[in-house]
Amino acid sequence: MLGLIARRLAQLPLILTAVFLATLALAWAVPGNPLERGERRPPPEVEAAMRAQYRLDSFWAFAGSYADSASGLRALRLGRGEGPTRRPVFDFGPSLQYRDQRVNDILADFLPVSITLGAASLLIALALGIGAGVLGALRPGGVLDAATLVLSLVGVSVPNFVIGTGLLALFALGLGWPPVGEWGRARDLLLPAFTLSLPFAAYIARLVRVGMIEALRADFIRTARAAGLPEWRVVLVYALKNALLPVVSYLGPAAAGAMTGSFVVEVVFSVPGLGQHFVNAVQNKDLFLLMGVVLVYATMLVVFNLVVDVMARWVDPRTG
Repeated sequence: MLGLIARRLAQLPLILTAVFLATLALAWAVPGNPLERGERRPPPEVEAAMRAQYRLDSFWAFAGSYADSASGLRALRLGRGEGPTRRPVFDFGPSLQYRDQRVNDILADFLPVSITLGAASLLIALALGIGAGVLGALRPGGVLDAATLVLSLVGVSVPNFVIGTGLLALFALGLGWPPVGEWGRARDLLLPAFTLSLPFAAYIARLVRVGMIEALRADFIRTARAAGLPEWRVVLVYALKNALLPVVSYLGPAAAGAMTGSFVVEVVFSVPGLGQHFVNAVQNKDLFLLMGVVLVYATMLVVFNLVVDVMARWVDPRTG
């Protein structure tokens, strides 16, 4: 277990370096001037000074300067920020789009909102997916099983923005509940979290259904029933435990998808998360903000996958 954790953490710098270079190459190839703010453009002398300051005229010069600052090497050379040159150990630089704001501050303000939305959607997806999968597996080919398969197909096939728009039209515009564009209360989280959870719930339901059907036909389940155990205990304790292993393995990609997929949902429901800032960073070629968001989410993806692998080995040591 410790060897797995050590290997994954050792791979993290290599993965982030590859993600950094690939993302920067794609962003660099996009036409446009990152110093423009809408229709406003600084005077030529100011623009030339800013290009020299931020190394915007050379891909490799910008990449080296950005990696030097963001990785904390510059802070280490400055004595870890002591004295008047105090800087955070990980500094993603200034935003080129938002005046007088640094990427670190934007991440600190808006990333918790996206994490909250992603975590809530995962909890809803687990509840809906496991429940639907168990109900469908109890009577394969029955009405509940057919309904589960249909809903799973819809959840996987229909894009989030279509589902979100439909829910907005039905609840917010048709019924007037809940208010749209507000944030801070639990009810403001319901519609965006439910919208984001549906594709993951659909996939989890399919995994649980297949695993439950296989588990319920196993010899140990027949032995448990012959021993006189209650049916609910046989289903929810013995069969479900074996059916959840594929779900545990899926939680890593699902967690990453919930965090990154929330961008579209945040825009649809006007959630004040990091999604809108990421979209604006792409549109305005704000390289500092774009790279900061990508690197933070790439780190989260690696950590989520590591946690899932550790959980899978804990649930079933044979996977190691």
